[in-house]
Amino acid sequence: MDLRAHFSRFLNAVPGRLHFAAHSHHPWPDATREAQLQAWDDAARLQDGKWEQVLGPVTAACQGHVARYLGLPDPRTIAFAPNTHDFVRRILSSLTIDHVPRVLTTDGEFHSFSRQVARMEEEGLLHVTRVPSEPAASCLPRLCDLARSGFDLIWVSEVFYGTGAAVEGLEDLAHAGREAIVVVDGYHAFMARPVNLSRVANRVFYVGGGYKYAMAGEGCCFLHCPPGWLPRPRDTGWFAGFGALSRSDGKIEYAGDGGRFLGATFDPSGLYRLDAAMRWFDRVGLTVEAVHDHALAMGERFCAGLRGAVFDEWRLAVPLSEDRRGNFLAFETEDAEDWHRRLEAADIVIDRRGRRLRFGFGPYQTEAEVDALNERMEHLATGLRAAA
Repeated sequence: MDLRAHFSRFLNAVPGRLHFAAHSHHPWPDATREAQLQAWDDAARLQDGKWEQVLGPVTAACQGHVARYLGLPDPRTIAFAPNTHDFVRRILSSLTIDHVPRVLTTDGEFHSFSRQVARMEEEGLLHVTRVPSEPAASCLPRLCDLARSGFDLIWVSEVFYGTGAAVEGLEDLAHAGREAIVVVDGYHAFMARPVNLSRVANRVFYVGGGYKYAMAGEGCCFLHCPPGWLPRPRDTGWFAGFGALSRSDGKIEYAGDGGRFLGATFDPSGLYRLDAAMRWFDRVGLTVEAVHDHALAMGERFCAGLRGAVFDEWRLAVPLSEDRRGNFLAFETEDAEDWHRRLEAADIVIDRRGRRLRFGFGPYQTEAEVDALNERMEHLATGLRAAA
């Protein structure tokens, strides 16, 4: 797989840079640049009428793409927002006020959710039970066991952002959750590994976005909203009742589909880019399975070239032998901060989460680039050994 020509704008912007952070901010294919300009041109052409275009054909196209890759039966269950935190707030605003809501989650959730619930927990507004996300293989069974005792909200990642470990068995969690709101954070799974929600589409909320493997950048996050669940979020914007704006009966109207989770005015260019990225994906004949297989192969090549250089495979949070993982590798080391600084100085882009260094792989990379990464890391390691 060599798709570098399709990412020329990003890859050639800084010659010599090695970007191995697809899991953080994925480079955009060149096709998205024209989409960005189209958003500007539509705003100039339509002016006040642009929202009919944005909330009409542009949104419908993006809904169709997301639904197809998630195996959803009805694209209209998809709502869009500039970030996932918007959806966190709206879901939390929908919880019961009859008692302090009980939340079941893990200690491995991303900050958009974990920070918000921790802050509300400080004020006694939520009771939060956190299950250890590691070992990942037993995380979902442990969640299911607890879920049967009764919770108002259950929130879990499909692929944990700190380790890359993937969980399986969402149907079991949906069943065990009884009447709880079940939300799956799929940001590190969507367009990174095959996802099929067809069996839980009427039960589970699913959140993701374009910043990572969907290759569309920021501003185009989405939420799949199962029919009938949380029909009237208290945190609501005027787009949630867009079709009822001309009415004057005083009622607070909500869309009957995913539109009930919409907010208010936003920059729509992210949706244009998402549509363009998905169309490009189809045009070049790329599949999610191929992207995932390529990422796994690049990761394995990278690890093979590390022998005796910097890190050993035993430092991996998720071993290469584990099939249930995403498209990045997380190495744990006491000097992660120092190594992150060294790699940055060597024009190698990765990221760090505490004591873990994350290396991400995508379709814009080749074996030659992985080998170049290994060579630079060996050079750094040689310099450290000489200094010692």
